[in-house]
Amino acid sequence: MDLPPTSPRLLLIGSDNPTTWIVYNRLVREFGLFEAVIENTVDKGVLVRNRARKLGWPAVLSQMAFVALIRPVLRYRSSRRLREICRVNDLETQEPLTPAIRRVENINGPDAVAYISAARPDVVVVNGTRILKRQVLESTSATFINTHQGITPRYRGAHGGYWALQQGDPDHCGVTLHLVDQGIDTGNIIAQALISPMAMDCYITYPYLQIAAALPFLVRAIRDCVAGTLKTAEATGESAVWYHPGFFQYIRARLRGVR
Repeated sequence: MDLPPTSPRLLLIGSDNPTTWIVYNRLVREFGLFEAVIENTVDKGVLVRNRARKLGWPAVLSQMAFVALIRPVLRYRSSRRLREICRVNDLETQEPLTPAIRRVENINGPDAVAYISAARPDVVVVNGTRILKRQVLESTSATFINTHQGITPRYRGAHGGYWALQQGDPDHCGVTLHLVDQGIDTGNIIAQALISPMAMDCYITYPYLQIAAALPFLVRAIRDCVAGTLKTAEATGESAVWYHPGFFQYIRARLRGVR
């Protein structure tokens, strides 16, 4: 399927998860079919060792206990709410069957760099990858735009919406659209939006509310980028990187009503 002459040349790079397909499917509806480069699941052992070097083994083992023991229960109990969010916001979570989607082992590897360069995109949309290295960012002159599930720079890293609530900071429970640099969610801000979770929402459903809030801003940012009218603001103020909650950390917050 050829793109209309006036359509921006897009490329999505992301991980294989529902929010990536939500973004891809919505942008295909807006701009027509385009290519995507999807990174296969990163080896968990590598992730754990890297995280342990930063945080120490006690913190990482507690995070692993949360992921193994609590997150599956939350996902099961949230299944009906997830369907409701997707229905109300018209979110498509399934990977489409199209040869326009390519798979790579490492988004920073030579295969991915070659695909990105050959695609000659105007805009690269990023969703859920590992930190992009210089060779990726310099493989094209395109603008890289990321949808981050948190308000930056205060809630960089993972699960920013959850952490805002856990910290008693609902005024910063939201999502950020930003340019991509080599830092962790440190690029200039394009737009931010807050979400208002319901009592039934939790750690599992917050990202779906965040991506739903971000999609209109993402579509507008792509159009502005191609038109040369995209405006950004420097990310200033209190800054911190967050990770998965630990097992007992989540339990203590849950007792305070933070799900």
